[in-house]
Amino acid sequence: MSRAPHPTDTPEGVFSTVFRPDKLTFGLLAPLEGHPLSDTPTMEGHAALAKQADDSGFAAFWLRDVPFRDPAFGDVAQIYDPMVYAGWLAAVTQRIAIGTAGMILPLRDPIAVAKQALSVDQLSNGRFLLGVSTGDRPSEYPAFGIDFEQRAELFRDACSLIQVLAKDPFPVYQSSHFGSLDGSLDLIPKAHGARLPMVAVGRCGQDISWLAENLDGWIWHQSNVARLPNVIQTWRSACGPETFKPYGYGTFFELDSDPNAPLNWEQGVRGGRKALIDLWRAQRDQGVSHVALNMRVSHRSVKDTIQELGEHVLPLFA
Repeated sequence: MSRAPHPTDTPEGVFSTVFRPDKLTFGLLAPLEGHPLSDTPTMEGHAALAKQADDSGFAAFWLRDVPFRDPAFGDVAQIYDPMVYAGWLAAVTQRIAIGTAGMILPLRDPIAVAKQALSVDQLSNGRFLLGVSTGDRPSEYPAFGIDFEQRAELFRDACSLIQVLAKDPFPVYQSSHFGSLDGSLDLIPKAHGARLPMVAVGRCGQDISWLAENLDGWIWHQSNVARLPNVIQTWRSACGPETFKPYGYGTFFELDSDPNAPLNWEQGVRGGRKALIDLWRAQRDQGVSHVALNMRVSHRSVKDTIQELGEHVLPLFA
């Protein structure tokens, strides 16, 4: 396999808006809907909620790649294909970044992923972030005819091919699993900016050192808050001091209507805004760059939650 060049610069554009040194931003994981008693959201009113989140100052929407409904797993994300939904969101919003969290590369054709990602990046005026993963549902792999045990190797190969296609004109490249390029073909369009940012979502079956060397950032699940400084230190050590590469996490989330309610860590994080502000200020100081909030478990109106966060929380972290 030919080797893709490692990203050595911090991407500009929307990446530097969502991920800033010593700053904390907030995103929303789709769907913009609480559905604690069902694995499937209604997706009703999501255009208005997307516009509200955009106007309220959230940094990013994150769309998950869930091909199938697995009743044993209990969550179908936003139902729609993430790339199709990203294109739709690009048309109904103006400023907010649109990212995938993340495309399951071992189950996808990387050439198609590159074409889709670059198309959305152009159509959104450079607001797209390509989050990539190996997924968390082994049951999906047999349906695609893919060996689950090969997922880490397939992921690395796909990442390299996407990076080459997104950056190089008429590339010459030999992939171990996905074909070869002899310099006679050029994938268009290219990125809206200098290059297409790629962020790891989860561990992706890789050593942290590989993620740090080959991708632009890392979004993981919420870990034990006491362990968070050690996780961030491990990540920063792997990245080295030369380039800023952000760390963020995603979590189930419910905002209590009582602003003084204490934190509750059962199934994600719940609490009133005052305790959450204290938590997020501390995590910002520890080095967290982004928090992606998943309101799937929330019983409270998403509209009210977005409004309260937009009025009382987001301005404190601007």
